[in-house]
Formats: sequence, C-alpha cells, structure tokens
Amino acid sequence: MGFFHQDWAYDGPTAADAVAKHLAVEADEVVLAVRRDARALLDNLPSETLEVLWTAGAQYMASFEGTSGSEWTRTVIGLCDARLAAKADVRPLTGADTEDGWACRDAVIAEIERAEFLAAEVREALVDCARHCTPDLAFRVLLSTMENDASDRSLSPEQYTRMETIGSALHYGEFVVDSVEFLVEEEPPPASSAPIH
Repeated sequence: MGFFHQDWAYDGPTAADAVAKHLAVEADEVVLAVRRDARALLDNLPSETLEVLWTAGAQYMASFEGTSGSEWTRTVIGLCDARLAAKADVRPLTGADTEDGWACRDAVIAEIERAEFLAAEVREALVDCARHCTPDLAFRVLLSTMENDASDRSLSPEQYTRMETIGSALHYGEFVVDSVEFLVEEEPPPASSAPIH
C-alpha cells in the first residue's frame, strides 16, 4: 500500500507496473513480506473489505473499476512470485519479520475502535483484518491510514504511548509507529503556581 502515493503514476502507467517497479529494487525480505501480507488478506477477507483496506491504507489508490479487491490482491501476489522466482537464493523470513501479533489482538482492536475519525467502514475492515488476518497487519494498515489523510485528525499523548507499546511488542523498528507522531496533540503548558497579587 505504501507504494501508492500521489505521484505513483510516474512509476508506471498502471498500478501493477508501479508495484513491479518497486518490487524490482526492494530487498528480498520486503518482497516476501508484501507477499505474506497480500496472501493473508486474500485468504481471509472478502473482496469488498480488501477494496476498503487498499483504498484507506494507500495515500492514493487507483479505482477498482474493471477489477476487484480480490483480483488486485492476487495480482500483487503474482508480481511478488515473479520477482522471487528471478532469484535462486531467496531466504525465508525469520525473527521479527514473522511476527503475527496475536498476543496484541485485543490492544490493536481497541486502538482501531478509538480511531473515531476514521469512517465506520474503514474501522470495521481493520477490525476484520485484526481478527481474520493478523493483528500486526491490521495495525500497520491503521498507521498508514492515519498517516495518509491527517486532516482533522489527532492523537492524544496517551493514545500514542499505547501505540508505541503495541509497536514494541510487535518488534517494530524505528520509524514505524513514529510515522504518526506528528498527529500527537501538544499538551497545554502547566498552569502557573505563582500566587496572584
């Protein structure tokens, strides 16, 4: 989803071309992770829910006219397979790259439900993703959704701290949860304790 930004069309004439271009220069681990996420989405969610997630998680997503969420997700998997087949020594994902986040499911769902600035259908799709795909994937799409359309959105310092805690439990590196730090409301300065004369 992060491959799609406002000027993604410069990466190719079609959405599939843009993904193929990005995959061609990404490390094997990134391609494996994209394939893993796309497979989890395709295997566990209906096409309409996939369309909601792709649209919400991408900064700019092309129309699904003439295709469907399932067909598009299947296309992404095929592009990943083609890229991986071009190399003979691709190592499987290990360690934190295999984290699914099931121990964090309730915390992830609670943060999704607190994000009242998201459209109800987006929150529902994210909760379905957390329950039926992996909480890790749902949380990353939530972060992307918050980052992409930040107008009229804010996080309390407490919300952000909870999100950092989830990110830490999911073994995220730097800059994953940090991507939404700019949404944190500044706390008002403490009231002066000086006596009034």
